[in-house]
Amino acid sequence: MNIIKIFKMFPTQKDCINYLEKKRWDNQSYCPYCKSKNVNKSKDRYRYFCNGCECSFSVTVNTIMHDTRLPLQKWFLAISLIANAKKGISSRQLARDLELPVKTAYSLCQRIRKAMLGQKSPLLKGIIEIDETYIGGKPRYRNGNNKRGRGTKKTMVVGAVQRKGNVIASPYDKFNQSKVRDMVIENIDLSNSSICTDEYRVYNKLHNLSKHSKVNHGRREYVNGETHTNTIEGFWALVERAHYGQHHHYSKRYTNHYIGEAVFKYNNRNNNGQEIFDKIINRVLYV
Repeated sequence: MNIIKIFKMFPTQKDCINYLEKKRWDNQSYCPYCKSKNVNKSKDRYRYFCNGCECSFSVTVNTIMHDTRLPLQKWFLAISLIANAKKGISSRQLARDLELPVKTAYSLCQRIRKAMLGQKSPLLKGIIEIDETYIGGKPRYRNGNNKRGRGTKKTMVVGAVQRKGNVIASPYDKFNQSKVRDMVIENIDLSNSSICTDEYRVYNKLHNLSKHSKVNHGRREYVNGETHTNTIEGFWALVERAHYGQHHHYSKRYTNHYIGEAVFKYNNRNNNGQEIFDKIINRVLYV
């Protein structure tokens, strides 16, 4: 959903609150603290009072908007801007667009990315490509660490993608055959899948779990029939462009949030703007 539609659908704070209440409670409000339905709504404020635990609450309690001082219109605009930016948007750009302090915009971005992490996706099946990339900028030759891939000090991110389907990806401090096995078992329907990787040795025992084929990038082999990792490489290109072009640095604490944003956008690439906005709002309310 673009910002023009946001202004048309949510011209006031009340419209935003009514939308969130419909999404969260579907006209059956309850206390988010004790789950009691014995609640009364204030006539002049957008708040409720629970007769069970005697607490006051609003629809944003226990969400990423909890105790926010920002107008909800700005939250909705921020969600729209982040969701529509294929290669991401920087907190400074968001601060300029919404007339916010940079620190406030940064906090807003991280909270929305946290919502994008969402729930576990369905098992991948079919032809699955597994590969890894390294996040941390281009090497600085003057410091003696010239490696760009394996062996670098950059953060490793491992992903698996179903061709013409969804992708999963997560950062790892260490990655070995045991972790490969756990990732594959947890995320892939092994009875209906075949796996493609490169020649990296941690993938050598995947043939014990499923049909496994490899391409040898070290020998400049990139495609061998249906065996290639070009789909996951395309996803890594989007991740790297967001890093180089927009964010410039991922702290270890929030790397998973940035990767989660990229995964969410990739997995919803065929949905329209309204569907993507609604999905983010649903996750916002249940983070």
